[in-house]
Amino acid sequence: MNTPKKSFDTPPGRSGKSSGCKNFSPLNDDGGRFIPNRVSSNLKLLFEKAEIDYKPEKTEDSCHKFSDFLHSQLFKSPTNDHKSHNNFFKYKPPLFPGLENKENQPYSMFEQTTSFETQSLRKFTKTPFKILDAPNLRDDFYIDVVSWSTKNVIAIGLHNEVYLWNAETLKVRCLCSFVGDSVASVNWNHNGDTLAVGTEKGRLHIYDINSLSIIYNISNHLSRIGTMSWNHHLLSSGSRDGNIIHQDMRSGSLCSKVYAHRQEICKIKWSNGGDYLVSGGNDNRIMLWSSLNQNPVHTFTGHNAAVKALDWCPYSSNILASGGGTADKTIRLWNINSFEQTNCIETNSQVCNMRFSQNTHELVTSHGYSENLINIWKYPCLQPVGELRGHNSRVLYMDLSPDKETVVTGAGDETLRFWKLFPINEQENFVSSSVSLSLNEVR
Repeated sequence: MNTPKKSFDTPPGRSGKSSGCKNFSPLNDDGGRFIPNRVSSNLKLLFEKAEIDYKPEKTEDSCHKFSDFLHSQLFKSPTNDHKSHNNFFKYKPPLFPGLENKENQPYSMFEQTTSFETQSLRKFTKTPFKILDAPNLRDDFYIDVVSWSTKNVIAIGLHNEVYLWNAETLKVRCLCSFVGDSVASVNWNHNGDTLAVGTEKGRLHIYDINSLSIIYNISNHLSRIGTMSWNHHLLSSGSRDGNIIHQDMRSGSLCSKVYAHRQEICKIKWSNGGDYLVSGGNDNRIMLWSSLNQNPVHTFTGHNAAVKALDWCPYSSNILASGGGTADKTIRLWNINSFEQTNCIETNSQVCNMRFSQNTHELVTSHGYSENLINIWKYPCLQPVGELRGHNSRVLYMDLSPDKETVVTGAGDETLRFWKLFPINEQENFVSSSVSLSLNEVR
């Protein structure tokens, strides 16, 4: 190795400090070049020793010795492992290929991740592509008045009336109107041809959508029916009276009545396979039920507020997700086999609703006090993927389109907003538009 002799004396008229650089830093995580601190090193003596002590043969052994010698002189610590320093005087390869030039871009909390798989490469529009005016859409945490059918029709409860909005034809029609009563919940069956409507006075109305006629008018609850869930021909309803009632919609007969919660039932939902029913209440508890049994399989505790947000994981049938109200603000994952909590995250806002995506391994949640936003989380780590803002009040209602690509949200600001969050075709272009749901179009 021929090392040219150089003079390291300071040239006349120049200081020994480099101009324009007051500090240097060691090897950065962002791929910057390593600049060694040579203040305490005599580099002139170092290179003279290198010429005297080592022969110029370009052998692997001589390179390793010289590397070790440099390390001991520069860092004052000997090393015997030359393999650990194979990046001497080299640029560090980028941590995430293709994302090298991020230094001057605005900081985003969603880009600071621990692995390439969780890097926020996820693309989605942050504005709704459609907005519907929904006058008299109630700002009430304990009701559920938006439901999207498998036939692409959305049922919306507006005070004492139920409207049907066809997402394909954009036509609106009024299904029913109540006198002296108001809508507390709406829910489609799996075929999308039957709609259940629960009211504030505890009455249950079942409608055939094909004929726009009422099938059953049932009064088994003592107070408002704020939540319902179908399991094939079985319709389950939860009420402010604390009871869950199961009814066979082939005959309209009562199958079972269960006293479930000490306070109002905020949400009930059958599992994807129909084996389990879960209920969340204003008593901060989550109850797991097997079929129509009178006694719960298990009671999950941990939330410190009412539990309205509940959903079953579509890719892990034993996982249940839940969200707590204003005094809790957490999202929790539960294993219904071991009855253990598998994850928990603080959201800083009241959790009003949640749905798992079936196109991606993600969970979308809607929030109230105090942020009024929509969040997307990576499952199962619950790492934030993105957030959406647009509503001016609590985002209380949420459902998925039949193709599972679009999320509709409703709030007390009397609007429904449509977000394309889980597209199968990532290259799809999004076009913003606004459609008014006006009562004049119906009458």
